Amino acid sequence: MNKSSAASSGSTDVVIIGAGPIGLFAVFQCGMLGFECYVVDVLDVAGGQCAALYPEKPIFDIPAYPTIESIELVDQLLAQAAPFHPHYHLGHPVLRLEPIDPASEANPGWRVGLGGGGEITAKAVIIAAGSGAIGPVRLPLDGAEDFEGESLFYVVQRKRDLAGKRVVIAGGGDSAVDWALALDGVADHISVVHRRNKFRAAPESVRKMHEAADAGRLEMVIPYQLKSLQGTGGQLESVTAATLDGDEKILPADVLLAFFGLANNLGPIGEWGLKLDHNHVVVQPDSCATNLPGIFAVGDIASYPGKLKLILTGFSEAAMAAHAIHPLINPDQELHFEYSTTKGVPAS
Repeated sequence: MNKSSAASSGSTDVVIIGAGPIGLFAVFQCGMLGFECYVVDVLDVAGGQCAALYPEKPIFDIPAYPTIESIELVDQLLAQAAPFHPHYHLGHPVLRLEPIDPASEANPGWRVGLGGGGEITAKAVIIAAGSGAIGPVRLPLDGAEDFEGESLFYVVQRKRDLAGKRVVIAGGGDSAVDWALALDGVADHISVVHRRNKFRAAPESVRKMHEAADAGRLEMVIPYQLKSLQGTGGQLESVTAATLDGDEKILPADVLLAFFGLANNLGPIGEWGLKLDHNHVVVQPDSCATNLPGIFAVGDIASYPGKLKLILTGFSEAAMAAHAIHPLINPDQELHFEYSTTKGVPAS
């Protein structure tokens, strides 16, 4: 995957805002029509909520897959998009969306301003932002940013990446409890840090976690809160947790998983002049075009009468948007529709 972790600039045919399943399929659809794509997402991994919330949970309504894990679906979509060599700008929110030529009524072109100072110019934009901007609630400790992405993670994709590690999990919701159970027998040692005795998670999962703790397979560090992190060069060595009374514990740690929730809101999208309906972008159902020329919206963020919020609907919308973009990018070229079985795909 051609991934950029630093905010950078560039010029392309289409910018896709959102690297969830619908955004990734939009890369494929645009690629089949010969468009170059840049993909931007505030999360530092591709996959959207499938990666951030339930990477190893099954999905049952993908055609030809009676069941498929969320992260496997993301992997397959990345592989499907790979032959078209998209540029991924992950870990960067889109802050600005401005027309290059405001006087143009047909297609002004767009400047997409990224957090960190980067800017991408594009002939068209597809917004595939799900329910809006989604990002983790970050750990409010001094120096935490030095470990982020190296040994401090807010999103985990595969439990095998943590095999044999000493893992500290902080949080009291479903993500914390689910990962404690998922890593049982995988990680070398698991410590669960939570400030209260009560967890905000499925009761059966909480019961299983306490059962594992009683059997000595994981350590419950309750009621404690994270106080400080120790390590060098981005690699954790230990985590200090403390009670409100000042009692402290030093927990050996190779990895810290901090699950304090995800912030989910429309974010800057609401400031771009798009027609909105209850925090959704209003589009034309036959093209997914918005009220702004050259801007399209697909997936859960798109709204029109009779909209069915299914991942299948989003895939269809991605195809419609890509075809509607063709005359904007190639105004003098007639589009001759071809099935993929006839056209094929380029070698990756």
